[in-house]
Amino acid sequence: MADIEKIEWEKKYSVDIEEIDIHQKKMFELFNQLIEMMKSKTDIKDCIAMLNDINEYSKLYFSNEERCLKKKGYPDFNTHAKTHRQFAKLSITVRREISENEEALTLDVIEEMRNWLINHILTRDTLYIPFLRINQYIEDSKKKN
Repeated sequence: MADIEKIEWEKKYSVDIEEIDIHQKKMFELFNQLIEMMKSKTDIKDCIAMLNDINEYSKLYFSNEERCLKKKGYPDFNTHAKTHRQFAKLSITVRREISENEEALTLDVIEEMRNWLINHILTRDTLYIPFLRINQYIEDSKKKN
């Protein structure tokens, strides 16, 4: 079993959109709670319920991010949204494995899911930051004129 540490949200994860940053922080918090539950040997059914909470919250988080990107006309929107489906597929696979064998929920599995999220934020999400900044600059300039 992996020795997985909790992860704290840092400024390097910020996408300069307060609503999205709040969702990121909540996802980190949920993963940290699940890690703590697993380490303290909380009943597996409670851990599975927490995993389901993570899955449900990820849908809210990703749909809000997608709505924002679509509204601003982000040119790589479809590719970005497709990466969110990868998390959903991973989540579905994990839930199917757990339904067949509850012991399939391990710290390694949680770490894989959490690392997917961190990697997504640090690679995919950072790609839209310059676009949104330019977009905001243009909007602000129009308001001044």
